[in-house]
Amino acid sequence: MNNTTHSETLQNIFKVDLNTRNLVKIAMLAAVAFVLMLLSFPLAAIFPPFLKLDVSEVPALLGGFALGPMAGVLIVLVKNILILLIRGTDAQYVGELSNFIVGSCIVIPASIIYMRNKTKGNAVWGLVAGIIMMTIGACISNYYLVLPLYQHLFQLNLEQIIALSPLTIVKDMKTFILFAIAPYNLLKGIVVSIVTMLVYKKLSSLLHR
Repeated sequence: MNNTTHSETLQNIFKVDLNTRNLVKIAMLAAVAFVLMLLSFPLAAIFPPFLKLDVSEVPALLGGFALGPMAGVLIVLVKNILILLIRGTDAQYVGELSNFIVGSCIVIPASIIYMRNKTKGNAVWGLVAGIIMMTIGACISNYYLVLPLYQHLFQLNLEQIIALSPLTIVKDMKTFILFAIAPYNLLKGIVVSIVTMLVYKKLSSLLHR
C-alpha cells in the first residue's frame, strides 16, 4: 500500500496539466528565460569564454515549483529552441544541448522535492539537490558528449580547448572538468538558486492564479 501511494505521488508530481492557462504560463516563462539567456556574460578571468553566466534557469525553476518538474523542463526546452531560432543551427546547438541538460538537472530534483511538500525548507533542500545534480550532470555530459562534439564540429583538438581556460592548473580533460566545468556550474547553480528564492514568494500567487 505504501509503495502504491508513493508511486501515485510521483505520478502526480510528474504530471503536468497542459490546459490553455498552463500553456500560457509555460510560454511566458520560456520567453523570460530566453531574454535572460541573451543577457549572459563571460567570466573570462576565471573561466573559459564560452562558459557564460546567466540566470535563465530561474523561470524554469519558478515553473517547476508552481506546475511541476515537467513544466520546468518544457520551459528549458522552449528557451533553447528560441535561442536556436535566433542564432541559427550551425554547431551552436552544442551549447543549447548542454544548457538543456544542465538546466533539466537542476529543475527536476528541485521541483520534485518541493512539490512533495511545499515548504520553504523543502525549497532550499530541493535547490541544494539541484545544484549538486547540475554540477554532476555538467561534468559527465561535458566529458562524454559536449566537449567531444565541440572538438568534432569545430575541428578543435584537446589542447586548443584546454588553452581556453585562463587557469594554469588546467592541463588535460580531467583538470578542465574539475577546475572549469564543475566550479562554473556550482557558481551558476548557487546564483540561480538565490535569485529563485528571492522572487518565488513574490510571484507564487501569480503563477498559481
